[in-house]
Amino acid sequence: MDRKFPDAKTVIHELTFVTSRSSGPGGQNVNKVNSKVTLQLDVINSAVLSEEEKEIILKKGRNRLTTDGVLILTSQDSRSQHENKQLALEKLDQFFREVFKKTKSRKATSPSKASVKKRLDKKKSLGEKKKLRQKPKL
Repeated sequence: MDRKFPDAKTVIHELTFVTSRSSGPGGQNVNKVNSKVTLQLDVINSAVLSEEEKEIILKKGRNRLTTDGVLILTSQDSRSQHENKQLALEKLDQFFREVFKKTKSRKATSPSKASVKKRLDKKKSLGEKKKLRQKPKL
Protein backbone atom coordinates (compact mmCIF):
# COMPACT_ATOMS: atom_id res chain seq x y z
CA MET A 1 0.00 0.00 0.00
CA ASP A 2 1.27 3.45 -0.89
CA ARG A 3 2.27 5.75 1.93
CA LYS A 4 0.14 8.87 2.21
CA PHE A 5 2.01 11.96 1.09
CA PRO A 6 1.56 15.29 2.91
CA ASP A 7 -1.02 17.85 1.89
CA ALA A 8 -1.65 21.52 2.67
CA LYS A 9 -3.70 20.67 5.79
CA THR A 10 -0.84 18.77 7.44
CA VAL A 11 1.69 21.57 6.98
CA ILE A 12 -0.68 24.56 7.38
CA HIS A 13 0.83 25.72 10.69
CA GLU A 14 4.29 25.86 9.06
CA LEU A 15 3.16 27.98 6.13
CA THR A 16 3.83 31.69 5.85
CA PHE A 17 1.51 33.83 3.75
CA VAL A 18 2.81 37.12 2.38
CA THR A 19 0.46 39.50 0.59
CA SER A 20 1.45 42.10 -1.96
CA ARG A 21 -0.05 44.12 -4.76
CA SER A 22 -1.04 42.03 -7.73
CA SER A 23 0.20 42.85 -11.22
CA GLY A 24 -1.84 43.20 -14.36
CA PRO A 25 -5.11 44.94 -15.23
CA GLY A 26 -7.71 45.77 -12.60
CA GLY A 27 -7.89 49.54 -12.32
CA GLN A 28 -7.82 51.11 -8.88
CA ASN A 29 -8.19 47.71 -7.22
CA VAL A 30 -4.64 46.80 -8.27
CA ASN A 31 -3.22 50.02 -6.86
CA LYS A 32 -5.01 49.81 -3.50
CA VAL A 33 -5.46 46.19 -2.46
CA ASN A 34 -2.83 43.59 -1.54
CA SER A 35 -4.53 40.65 -3.23
CA LYS A 36 -1.50 38.65 -4.43
CA VAL A 37 -0.68 35.84 -2.00
CA THR A 38 2.76 34.25 -1.75
CA LEU A 39 2.90 30.97 0.16
CA GLN A 40 6.22 30.01 1.75
CA LEU A 41 7.18 26.67 3.31
CA ASP A 42 10.59 26.14 4.86
CA VAL A 43 11.18 22.57 3.68
CA ILE A 44 14.55 22.06 5.37
CA ASN A 45 13.38 23.14 8.86
CA SER A 46 9.93 21.53 8.63
CA ALA A 47 8.90 19.43 11.64
CA VAL A 48 5.98 17.80 9.80
CA LEU A 49 7.89 16.46 6.80
CA SER A 50 10.05 13.36 7.22
CA GLU A 51 13.68 13.37 6.09
CA GLU A 52 12.75 11.19 3.12
CA GLU A 53 9.96 13.60 2.08
CA LYS A 54 12.29 16.60 2.44
CA GLU A 55 14.85 14.86 0.24
CA ILE A 56 12.25 14.14 -2.46
CA ILE A 57 10.96 17.75 -2.41
CA LEU A 58 14.49 19.19 -2.56
CA LYS A 59 15.36 16.90 -5.47
CA LYS A 60 12.20 17.03 -7.61
CA GLY A 61 10.95 20.50 -6.78
CA ARG A 62 14.19 22.45 -6.96
CA ASN A 63 12.85 24.89 -9.57
CA ARG A 64 10.34 26.24 -7.01
CA LEU A 65 12.77 26.37 -4.08
CA THR A 66 15.10 29.15 -2.97
CA THR A 67 18.74 28.43 -2.20
CA ASP A 68 17.75 28.27 1.51
CA GLY A 69 15.27 25.46 0.82
CA VAL A 70 12.10 27.56 1.06
CA LEU A 71 9.26 26.53 -1.24
CA ILE A 72 7.52 29.54 -2.81
CA LEU A 73 4.14 29.44 -4.57
CA THR A 74 2.19 32.52 -5.62
CA SER A 75 -1.41 33.12 -6.61
CA GLN A 76 -2.81 36.32 -8.09
CA ASP A 77 -5.63 35.00 -10.30
CA SER A 78 -8.46 36.45 -8.25
CA ARG A 79 -9.19 39.97 -7.01
CA SER A 80 -9.91 38.51 -3.58
CA GLN A 81 -7.05 37.88 -1.16
CA HIS A 82 -9.03 35.05 0.47
CA GLU A 83 -9.59 33.29 -2.87
CA ASN A 84 -5.92 33.69 -3.77
CA LYS A 85 -4.98 32.11 -0.43
CA GLN A 86 -7.23 29.13 -1.22
CA LEU A 87 -5.75 28.88 -4.72
CA ALA A 88 -2.22 28.92 -3.25
CA LEU A 89 -3.16 26.04 -0.93
CA GLU A 90 -4.55 24.13 -3.92
CA LYS A 91 -1.29 24.79 -5.76
CA LEU A 92 0.59 23.36 -2.77
CA ASP A 93 -1.56 20.22 -2.85
CA GLN A 94 -0.94 19.89 -6.60
CA PHE A 95 2.80 20.38 -6.03
CA PHE A 96 2.84 17.58 -3.43
CA ARG A 97 0.88 15.28 -5.80
CA GLU A 98 3.38 15.88 -8.61
CA VAL A 99 6.47 15.51 -6.45
CA PHE A 100 5.37 12.34 -4.67
CA LYS A 101 3.88 10.64 -7.73
CA LYS A 102 5.41 7.25 -8.34
CA THR A 103 7.08 7.10 -11.73
CA LYS A 104 6.87 3.88 -13.69
CA SER A 105 10.23 2.31 -14.38
CA ARG A 106 10.96 1.84 -18.06
CA LYS A 107 11.33 -1.73 -19.21
CA ALA A 108 13.79 -2.14 -22.06
CA THR A 109 12.24 -3.89 -25.05
CA SER A 110 13.72 -5.00 -28.33
CA PRO A 111 12.13 -3.97 -31.62
CA SER A 112 9.90 -6.52 -33.35
CA LYS A 113 11.12 -8.40 -36.41
CA ALA A 114 8.51 -6.65 -38.55
CA SER A 115 9.64 -3.18 -37.45
CA VAL A 116 13.30 -4.04 -38.10
CA LYS A 117 12.42 -5.37 -41.58
CA LYS A 118 10.31 -2.27 -42.31
CA ARG A 119 13.17 0.05 -41.27
CA LEU A 120 15.72 -1.81 -43.40
CA ASP A 121 13.39 -1.85 -46.41
CA LYS A 122 12.86 1.89 -46.09
CA LYS A 123 16.61 2.48 -45.90
CA LYS A 124 17.14 0.33 -48.97
CA SER A 125 14.46 2.13 -51.00
CA LEU A 126 15.85 5.57 -50.02
CA GLY A 127 19.34 4.42 -51.07
CA GLU A 128 18.02 3.25 -54.43
CA LYS A 129 16.20 6.55 -54.95
CA LYS A 130 19.45 8.46 -54.29
CA LYS A 131 21.38 6.19 -56.71
CA LEU A 132 18.90 7.01 -59.46
CA ARG A 133 19.62 10.72 -58.94
CA GLN A 134 23.36 10.28 -59.63
CA LYS A 135 24.93 10.82 -63.02
CA PRO A 136 25.76 7.61 -64.83
CA LYS A 137 29.37 6.46 -64.49
CA LEU A 138 31.31 6.01 -67.73
